[in-house]
Amino acid sequence: MSDKQPGFDTLQIHAGARPDPATGARQVPIYQSTAFVFRDADHAAALFNLQELGYIYSRLTNPTVSALQERMATLEGGAGAVCCSSGHAAQIMALFPLMGPGLNIVTSNRLYGGTVTQFSQTIKRFGWSAKFVDTEDLAAVEAAIDDNTRAIFCESIANPGGYITDIDALAAIADRNGIPLIVDNTTATPYLCRPIEHGATLVVHSLTKYLTGNGTVTGGCIIDSGKFNWSNGKFPSFSEPEPAYHGLKFHETFGHLAFTFHSIAIGLRDLGMTMNPQAAHYTLMGIETLSLRMERHCANAVKVAKWLEQDPRVAYVTYAGLPSSPYHDRVARICPKGASALFTFSLKAGYEACVKLIDSVNLFSHVANLGDTRSLIIHSASTTHRQLTEAQQIAAGAAPDVVRLSIGLEDPEDIIADLDQALAKATA
Repeated sequence: MSDKQPGFDTLQIHAGARPDPATGARQVPIYQSTAFVFRDADHAAALFNLQELGYIYSRLTNPTVSALQERMATLEGGAGAVCCSSGHAAQIMALFPLMGPGLNIVTSNRLYGGTVTQFSQTIKRFGWSAKFVDTEDLAAVEAAIDDNTRAIFCESIANPGGYITDIDALAAIADRNGIPLIVDNTTATPYLCRPIEHGATLVVHSLTKYLTGNGTVTGGCIIDSGKFNWSNGKFPSFSEPEPAYHGLKFHETFGHLAFTFHSIAIGLRDLGMTMNPQAAHYTLMGIETLSLRMERHCANAVKVAKWLEQDPRVAYVTYAGLPSSPYHDRVARICPKGASALFTFSLKAGYEACVKLIDSVNLFSHVANLGDTRSLIIHSASTTHRQLTEAQQIAAGAAPDVVRLSIGLEDPEDIIADLDQALAKATA
């Protein structure tokens, strides 16, 4: 048996998956069960006291979901992971143990529109707040941090523009200020980018996108690096006695897995943002082909982006995989295997032409999703970013004259042909 660490392609198939001990089933079974039988009263008490690992109730833990959590932690290089019902649920669960009334986060202004709304509006109901800054301006990021700041948040590859974030630089700022860096790695996936290796504390995902890859289920995940000192005086949820567990201190008791255990024992218990086992099963199957799909996604995106950049009807293309992109020099350092397949382009003819383009495609699907095997298209300003002001739309990379593409796995010539005929109709 070799001591060599298995490669990514091996881990995406085998991590977290073992033959079922009862039946020998090779694929991870769907444990469609609400609850699990205790051996005896002492076993039940030990599980509820967090003195023993095991399964109690599927809102907290489930064998199918646990397999997915182990796979995600392995692929991201983390200590542990917690899966939940959606990417948005993952973001709230990541913040939940860090925050309290009057506390804030500093976040990139280049985010998915739903995240901008969640951070600018919804979290106010918890008494939390967010400061939106251009994370390219590191001095502005540093200046935005105050005594009440509890995290920095960014996307590794920003949706919708495909901008690549300098994770190392933000991690250095977070370290200096004793706060975690949370990175949404949905657009990149761990195949293209591993934020923990660049200093991220927590990584969040919408598993709905590239990781599942087929547009069938929703899911989210938080991966814990296991490297942060939660006992630095800013995070009482981890360092102070927890009344619900007879004064247990999560960081003192669980060490590098403090965040993971807290997110299950408190987060899932009380917020109930549970992933169902069938969704976990579909996601596990999707991840088995992640590297193959991402290679094709990236190769197709390069071809389509180059074609669009040369088209006289197009004002600009934001794909970081193009040498003309200001973020191109970060590809080799942050995303060495490719710049993913999500980007935008601007039409010289403006808003109305964008809308007509959307209505004229045939191969592309007009949906509010990304990371599917199919090529997807959307006009962000009138849909996913509609709730934002025009200034916010522009800052997020979703200006009124911009269309977002998620390039799929079809023949690239067919993708280009569909865009060409739709552009002809939109600009006639």
